[in-house]
Amino acid sequence: PEPCNDTTPAFTDPAAAQTWLAGLAPKPATDALAAIFEQIEAIDGSPLSPPQAIALLNLLRSAAVLRQAIAEGQFTRKALPMLADEERSFAVAQQLWTRMGVAYLRLVPQCTPANRCLPLQRAASAFRMAQYCHFLAARTCAPLLDQLLLSMLLSAEANGVLRRPLADPDYPQYGKGTSSGELSWAFLLRTTDPYHLTPSQFQVTHRVFSRWRELVAFEAAAGSHKSAYRLDLSVLLGDDLPPGIPRYLDMRIVAHKLAQRIQALQAGESPEALKLGRTLSAGAATRLLKDLEHHLHPHHEAVAKEHGEIELVFGGDHAYALLNNKLLNFLETEGAAGRSLGYQKTVQYGFERVSHMPTEVKNKLDIPGERWMMVDGNATRLPVISQTRLLAPCLVAALIDGEPRLGVMSSLQSDDDGSLSARLTWHADGVEACTLKRMAPRGNRLVRVPAFVRQEGEAYSLIVPADAGARLGVKVELSGDTVESLVPVEVLERGTDFVYYACK
Repeated sequence: PEPCNDTTPAFTDPAAAQTWLAGLAPKPATDALAAIFEQIEAIDGSPLSPPQAIALLNLLRSAAVLRQAIAEGQFTRKALPMLADEERSFAVAQQLWTRMGVAYLRLVPQCTPANRCLPLQRAASAFRMAQYCHFLAARTCAPLLDQLLLSMLLSAEANGVLRRPLADPDYPQYGKGTSSGELSWAFLLRTTDPYHLTPSQFQVTHRVFSRWRELVAFEAAAGSHKSAYRLDLSVLLGDDLPPGIPRYLDMRIVAHKLAQRIQALQAGESPEALKLGRTLSAGAATRLLKDLEHHLHPHHEAVAKEHGEIELVFGGDHAYALLNNKLLNFLETEGAAGRSLGYQKTVQYGFERVSHMPTEVKNKLDIPGERWMMVDGNATRLPVISQTRLLAPCLVAALIDGEPRLGVMSSLQSDDDGSLSARLTWHADGVEACTLKRMAPRGNRLVRVPAFVRQEGEAYSLIVPADAGARLGVKVELSGDTVESLVPVEVLERGTDFVYYACK
């Protein structure tokens, strides 16, 4: 991108920069990052010498790193589309890191060959951080960011510093690293489809790859032997790569590390002992590592060639209504009660809209739903006024070929224009919608709680709302199903509005 030449830097030497940065201390994190971003743009477009500019960028980078952890909490996995203040926090952070990487990268040709390693590595780190902000916010990465990552890879390789180690005082916890490691880290995260990970899963993944980033090797050719864990970057980025770029990523050692951790967890080691943190149980950590290994292994799954409109209903209450063709909680009277129901719909969904589902039953129910478009197995929703804000993974239901089906929406992400895209996964036929025998308080009345039971042979599973209070090892009594009670023994999946248990 072209530099911005219409702003003069507020300082031109480190002492003045330190004084200027001290004035940011009382500002909120996002406002401080916005001010730092303006100075990065000014330095990028200034006639300062490379040593001057790099020294100032280093100071601004240190200040930005300190505020990033605070600011990112304001846009990490919020309901989509984001609110205005959440959107601003994300935009400031990702623009700051993108422009910082560009500023470092622009200075490389002006540096002597011996001094090009630092700006190249700082550029790689900045572009990785910009991508990281997109993953936190569930925002689709812009094509520009892919181009900048490739430009960084090509420049580091051409200058012979792709694998040269360098200490980074702003991230001492990561130790010495290379431009290759920063880029590998970015591409490893990209490979795992980070949008389908929950915030806790994503942080564990981010931590694991930060430790193993230097174990990944870039290769110019595919080699004479085929590897199960060699990634072609042109497949990952969906673009023609420039000539001379090392286009293959050898991830065999990372896959081996994942297999070792999985075996250790299954043998009884705790996630904390394996440096996986405390947020995931041993079972959840095992499932996550298996999922990561699956994504690192290039595979060609059959893609459902679904096209056309689909009407989705969200949440357990409405899924129950669609599967059973009756409301979960009836209101005894209309009038004021009907207005109360409308108010509840407005609070929960951001709108009150009645959609008439095209069912074949005689008595149709009015269930609030949304029309999405299916393209090659992915669902998309165009931006419109007063649409629902969604947070995934979440429970959905729809009529598929005239039959009600229960499913999960995952990998939810937003484009810059506010349109949403997601993956829909449908449970196999045979899901029975029932209720918990124990009712739950809602406002000044008791309501029934939806539950969904699956049976595959002798194996049972149960899906209940996240706030249903179900616990492992504690019997759950059911009404309206052939099974009177189940005992959850393992969490198979945890969504934003549901928990999926294996039961006995």
